Amino acid sequence: MTSMLVRPPAKSSSRTAVRLLGRLLGDVIREQHGQRLFDRIEQIRRRSVGEHRNGAADPALAALLRGLSPAQALSLIRGFAIFSQLANIADDHLARRDNLTADFTPLQRVREEHDLKTPEARAFLGSAVLVPVITAHPTEVRRKSILDREEAIAELLDRLDGRGRLTGEVMEIEDQLKREVRILWQTRMLRSVRIDVADEVDNALSVFRTTFLTQVPRLKRRLARLFELEGPLPPFVQVGSWVGGDRDGNPFVNAETLTYAVTRQGEAVIDHLLAQLHALGAELSISQALAQVTPELTALAEGSGDLSPHRRDEPYRRAIVGCYGRLAATRQVLIGAAPARAGHSRAQPYADPKALEADLEIIADSLTRSGAPDLAQGRLLDIREGLGAFGFHLAAMDLRQNADVHERVVAELLAQAGVCEDYGSLGEPRRIALLAGELTGPRLLRTPYRAYSEETAKELGVVDAAARLKNAFGEAAVANYVISKAGSVSDLLEVAILMKEAGLLLPGEQPRAALRIVPLFETIDDLRASVEVMGAYFDLPFAKSLIAAQGGLQEVMIGYSDSNKDGGYLTSNWEIRSAISRLLALGGQRGVAMRFFHGRGGAVGRGGGSSFEAIQALPGGAVAHGIRITEQGEVVSSKYGHPVGGLASLETIAAAAILAHLRHAGDAVDDDGGDEVLARMSGTAYRAYRALVYETPGFEVYFRQSTPLQEIADLKIGSRPAARKASNRIEDLRAIPWVFSWSQARVMLPGWYGFGSAAAAETETPEGLARLQALYGASPFFRSVVSNLEMVLAKSNLAIARRYANLVADKALADAVYERLRAEWTLTHQAVLAITGQGALLERSPQLAESVRLRLPYIDPLNALQIEMLARHRAGEADDLVRQSIHLSINGISAGLRNSG
Repeated sequence: MTSMLVRPPAKSSSRTAVRLLGRLLGDVIREQHGQRLFDRIEQIRRRSVGEHRNGAADPALAALLRGLSPAQALSLIRGFAIFSQLANIADDHLARRDNLTADFTPLQRVREEHDLKTPEARAFLGSAVLVPVITAHPTEVRRKSILDREEAIAELLDRLDGRGRLTGEVMEIEDQLKREVRILWQTRMLRSVRIDVADEVDNALSVFRTTFLTQVPRLKRRLARLFELEGPLPPFVQVGSWVGGDRDGNPFVNAETLTYAVTRQGEAVIDHLLAQLHALGAELSISQALAQVTPELTALAEGSGDLSPHRRDEPYRRAIVGCYGRLAATRQVLIGAAPARAGHSRAQPYADPKALEADLEIIADSLTRSGAPDLAQGRLLDIREGLGAFGFHLAAMDLRQNADVHERVVAELLAQAGVCEDYGSLGEPRRIALLAGELTGPRLLRTPYRAYSEETAKELGVVDAAARLKNAFGEAAVANYVISKAGSVSDLLEVAILMKEAGLLLPGEQPRAALRIVPLFETIDDLRASVEVMGAYFDLPFAKSLIAAQGGLQEVMIGYSDSNKDGGYLTSNWEIRSAISRLLALGGQRGVAMRFFHGRGGAVGRGGGSSFEAIQALPGGAVAHGIRITEQGEVVSSKYGHPVGGLASLETIAAAAILAHLRHAGDAVDDDGGDEVLARMSGTAYRAYRALVYETPGFEVYFRQSTPLQEIADLKIGSRPAARKASNRIEDLRAIPWVFSWSQARVMLPGWYGFGSAAAAETETPEGLARLQALYGASPFFRSVVSNLEMVLAKSNLAIARRYANLVADKALADAVYERLRAEWTLTHQAVLAITGQGALLERSPQLAESVRLRLPYIDPLNALQIEMLARHRAGEADDLVRQSIHLSINGISAGLRNSG
């Protein structure tokens, strides 16, 4: 009998890999549970495919689902969910193979288009930074055990494509694949307990170890070749983290989690460096009888404490033994434990990474001067590149907290110190004057003779811990303080007050800050007011001095998620671009260099989509001083869960940033009336979106009842609560569950709603359509907006959304809201095809279209099963298997859609 997952042969090698994995999964299901379960899965799949093709509900499918027991439903959901995961593995396998065999990589495109030996190009590499920042935002639904199994299957697929084909090991590898698929089938997919912050730190560390520690040095090597420079390069590529330091809305992040995160990161990078030094010592078995060495290298070897007679004539090994011993002693001091492979007991610890780099430079210089420069360019260069990027801290930690918390804490400090009894009642000018005055003098506000509230004590504990960690692991260990919901100058000054209390800011006429203060502008109103706020801040003498002391650079973070939830997809994108353009102009006027930190999520409704296109679409000058980008949820494992794929992701972002900086041509939306067109469209889209989401009576009821919002909140996938406060208001809901819920229901509303109305108003005449078509061809920004929206539409399904709408108790409300969704979706679909000149969605992206088509027959049944289980659960069915089925379906749909949160 044909396997449930076998499709007819196709040219796509992704489909070939899916067919293989599907056949193995089908075999496992038959062997474990018999032909009956296998046939039932196939029956539901076929009827779901029929529904999708016919565009009409299948009564037989509905009857079949109603007849399932909870245990049967759970098994079916498991089958479809695991297939979705296997399809992801196949897609990623194909992407890795393409990256390995590509004739034209992103960095090669840079070389083709630009002369990289110019001063401008080399100056960019020396002054800018590229920083992916890992966060713990809860949209990764898979357990670490599942990710491990997926990694094992991916490795076997890679072997099958490579060595297996050459050595005749095909059958053996397929047998191993089947064993891994069987283990995956028998591995619990859902977490039994909610993960805590320490778990999130450990999950991030696994990605750091898998990809960043090994692949960042490789990327820097490629960049050195590209620019024809000798390594090690400046720290152009770095890594950041929020995991353990992001307190905004997470009551479980505190001084202890911050200390745990930074310490564990330090342990990981030091252990990696120790392992690399050990391997380097094994490699450099060079006898001084056969090669000359410099006096500096001789001195380093003599001071190593290595007295082994077996290495007496091997100065490089002895020098490396000394480096290893000192780094092992450093580990003892910083981590509180010696490494598994002990170093020299009397070695002195390194004071900082620069001291280790000085020793490594002596080794490299000796190799080069003795006629062996290629040996200095091997593992030794990788160690030096890694040390430059990671130091002893690995990832630069950001602190983040909401501006409202800072206001309350500073108000309490001022009141307890007798400075101001009611800070909260002051207007903004008086707040600025008061805080600026406090920041000019050395007096501290806190005293050990006062008892502070739990909130204030916690916040002070965090900045105190940051100061200790910076002192121990280096200045870059904790680097930035991000202010959520920043909306005023006093929001920035309040953070400066807290930093001063911990010794992280030295006051006076020439203040010095150990952390960069980074305001995060999130809502539409905040984005529009950002220039006014930053202009007033730049005018303060305190701010002028502080920024000058930090290299004349100010970083601003831009929030994609909340601005989308606030104003819709098109308006969010336009206001973000407009804010960046205005802030760049402001910086130019005030002599302040501007760097932007992009708070992007995985889903298009949270700023997701192609990073390459997004960076290329930024205003001119937006990456002149580098770029930081958040990497969140399921995107982290998708981009960086495999070393080859991780290197390709890093290379893509680096190439995009270099191209964007060196490209001097403007964007069509910035001139020739393009800005007026986008401004009009943004206004129309904003009104349409706000009218639906915030002005439609009962809309929040429709949202909560037509999506699995509450069930998502019950998933144990993150330590942070789903809402900022106990409220049913959409304004108080976090952007992640907002986007995630609409994705589960296949509406994908945050990724498209409002665009159709805007395009329809602009294309009432043939001239209007021609104008948008021309803009699409000439504007990277508008093309990126439409491209991401097109992908979202391809993954949405309004027929399935209608069935979710049937879960709403008020049928009149359900019909009214759904019809508005359907009408806007239709307008948006028509607009995308008309603007792009396509006959169908993704017509010009055949590989993505194939991937989506391959998944839908297995995602659609998961939606059907989820709807049935939601209906039973909400009707009061108490069987715990119903709840498990819902949670497992969320897992499977998320995996199938990939960028769903």
